[in-house]
Amino acid sequence: MKNPSVSNSYGFCFDNTYSQLDKKLFTALEPAKVKQPALSLWNDNLARELGLRFGENSKKVKAEIFSGNRLPDDSFPLAQAYAGHQFGHFTMLGDGRAILMGEQITQNNKRFDIQFKGSGQTPYSRRGDGRATLYSMLREYLISEAMHHLGIPTSRSLAVVKTGEEVIRETIQPGAVLTRVMTSLIRVGTFEYVRYLQPQLIEEFTRYVINRHFPDLAESENPALELFEKVMHLQIDLVVNWMRVGFIHGVMNTDNMSIPGETFDYGPCAFINAYHPRKVFSSIDHYGRYAFGNQPSIAQWNLGCLAVTLLPLIDEREEKATETAREKLSRFEKLFSDKYFKMMCNKLGIENPEENDGMLIEELLNWMQQHEADYTNTFLAIENGGSFSQGSDAGIYGQESFTNWYKRWEQRVARNQGGMKQAKEIIQQHNPAFIPRNHLVEEALEAAASNENYQPFHKLLDILSRPYDRTDELSSYQNPPAQGDSGYQTFCGT
Repeated sequence: MKNPSVSNSYGFCFDNTYSQLDKKLFTALEPAKVKQPALSLWNDNLARELGLRFGENSKKVKAEIFSGNRLPDDSFPLAQAYAGHQFGHFTMLGDGRAILMGEQITQNNKRFDIQFKGSGQTPYSRRGDGRATLYSMLREYLISEAMHHLGIPTSRSLAVVKTGEEVIRETIQPGAVLTRVMTSLIRVGTFEYVRYLQPQLIEEFTRYVINRHFPDLAESENPALELFEKVMHLQIDLVVNWMRVGFIHGVMNTDNMSIPGETFDYGPCAFINAYHPRKVFSSIDHYGRYAFGNQPSIAQWNLGCLAVTLLPLIDEREEKATETAREKLSRFEKLFSDKYFKMMCNKLGIENPEENDGMLIEELLNWMQQHEADYTNTFLAIENGGSFSQGSDAGIYGQESFTNWYKRWEQRVARNQGGMKQAKEIIQQHNPAFIPRNHLVEEALEAAASNENYQPFHKLLDILSRPYDRTDELSSYQNPPAQGDSGYQTFCGT
């Protein structure tokens, strides 16, 4: 049965260019209707940015639309085909539980993909049920919005709608549909699908991506090569930002690598408490491939996969194309190292980085690893005169090993033009006081998904919308769990 449509009086303004591409790139498919839609979360600020207009008494209408039971006029629902390297192994994939409803054009003429996640089976479901749990959709809503307020490019979350149906995972859980918003859902895995499974379309598809996202590259001497370089810079900036706040994506497969450089797919992600570069939380990352400190090298590996797909467009001579792409990719390590170094200097309040600052950074990270110091709170301690009074590990900042380092740091920032005052201002700009602490996230999700108590969720979401605020009133939200990260795992939710 075809889902009924709704009027564009709600502000939908779709221009669905992806649906105009070759039909081998997608399957036109409506979301499956759900039994009893009920709105759980609605993002008013994002709705306004998108130009959507719903009245105060529109919860039922929102539930009907954003569950997929009623379709906006001019939407063109489809499931995208893509492939990808998952833990290093190439696999045919595609939207197995998501439907792209359309491309919303805002009042500022910006374009955003609007996608329903958990919207039923598609031809790409691979034995999956196509559904999503309320728990996992609330998790994506919370963390994606937190990432946005941290200033990191990310997908956004517009709505969560309960379906009134049960979903079987490790246990029986309530189902939900998330509305995910991104600049686009085009990924490295999309290029891999086109290059290896529909090679006749690679030139047309690459031209589409350039025209949509990087139109200034269209007239360059080698657009495909320029596209690769642009994506490389975006990915470097993104991963440097992840490292800045202690974020571990957890599943950096090529199908989860956004061409426009946005973070998305928040299944097994987590944030570091006690610092260690080999920290892993994902239950499926058995060998630490996507550990915190491995994220830069994995980004480079994924970019290598993208480069291979573009070789026929870089140069018709395969050997020359490979040499050219390899030369571009070889710049990754220096580019990343320079940006990471600058970022870490910002975290330490250093105005004009000097070569010897690298040793100061390395000594601090080694100390943090040795003493299992909290990644976020250590920089707050530096800002706070070398001490941090909250949490079970507060005493470690009084140890001689730290105070000796701190004295060297004081001497270094004294060379800032604005001295210590300026250093603390820089620190506050680049170091959040609040991150989505794993245990607080789980507590909020458990209360909402299992007990329909959304108060902890909304309280945490409010705090995470102001991550750089300095206040003593919320100190309990800054503390890692007393028992540390022992035994904590994250899951895909599929």
